[in-house]
Amino acid sequence: MKKNFIILFLILSISETSASIKEKIIKNLKSTNNFSFNFEQNINDKIEKGKCTLSYPKKIFCKYDLSNQKILVSNGKSIVIKTSSSYYLYPLKKTPLNLILDKNYLLKKINKLEERIIDNKFINYKFSENDYEINVFFDYDTYNLIGWQTVDIYQNLSITFLSSIIKNQKLKNNLFNLPKRN
Repeated sequence: MKKNFIILFLILSISETSASIKEKIIKNLKSTNNFSFNFEQNINDKIEKGKCTLSYPKKIFCKYDLSNQKILVSNGKSIVIKTSSSYYLYPLKKTPLNLILDKNYLLKKINKLEERIIDNKFINYKFSENDYEINVFFDYDTYNLIGWQTVDIYQNLSITFLSSIIKNQKLKNNLFNLPKRN
């Protein structure tokens, strides 16, 4: 009898821990309107670094630490990748960022999914949508979004790590305006 009680107690404790982690992530995400961060992005073993500001819903501005002055900007509808010599404009809905930058979408997915805890450092949620496989990662201690991994329709693996996160700052009104062509 004692043994059954102990097993039941352990199962309930694990369930409560899991639920409380999910609740804390949801609460933290709900309270986040925007955040700035440093990033390291690895796409098919090509590493790029820089700084970004993300604002919900679906806006992001990234400046890469490259000599070609690369920036990535989304105004919530379109995304531009611009360098000193090139300019690419895409509909945001045709990229995995459309889902990653959508706080309400993330909240719905997280609410339905079971998390995977990695080394008591990271919390991971994995989902597939629109031919994309997406993993989002949260910090185990702060519950902040700290990265994502996507596999796109061309089977390109993209891993993005976030660091030095600063939340809910006052942002410039024009930060997410799409840049003009050169």
